[in-house]
Amino acid sequence: MIPVTRSISLQDDEIQLSFIRASGPGGQNVNKVSTAVQLRFDVAGSPSLPEEVRLRLKALAGQRLTNDGVLVITAQAYRSQERNKAEAIERLCDLIREASHKPKPRRATKPTKGSQQRRMDSKVKRGSVKSLRQGKPSFD
Repeated sequence: MIPVTRSISLQDDEIQLSFIRASGPGGQNVNKVSTAVQLRFDVAGSPSLPEEVRLRLKALAGQRLTNDGVLVITAQAYRSQERNKAEAIERLCDLIREASHKPKPRRATKPTKGSQQRRMDSKVKRGSVKSLRQGKPSFD
């Protein structure tokens, strides 16, 4: 059981972990040892997620979500499997926590009369400065 928030916790069998070879520098260790972790979490079929969190998580996941609704997270920052595994699980929990926050609804507002007037005054002033720059020749 992986606790995510007070109301959401994931079962251990909901995530699949596979260990792959990491890329980048590291010499012989990178070439021999499969330390990178690829975490797969079925967002579409998870019984632990409420529907509204599931929809927000799909929007947040972006490119990490496959066409089947599976979230794929790859962690390869560390040299050990355990630290990469912990990081992948923590990144999944962070994503779910972010998706569990309900966004505040936006209320449409209008600019005040004073701000509209100040904006118009600044536009007129700027236009007059530009017209002075045009360098019209004087015929004296």
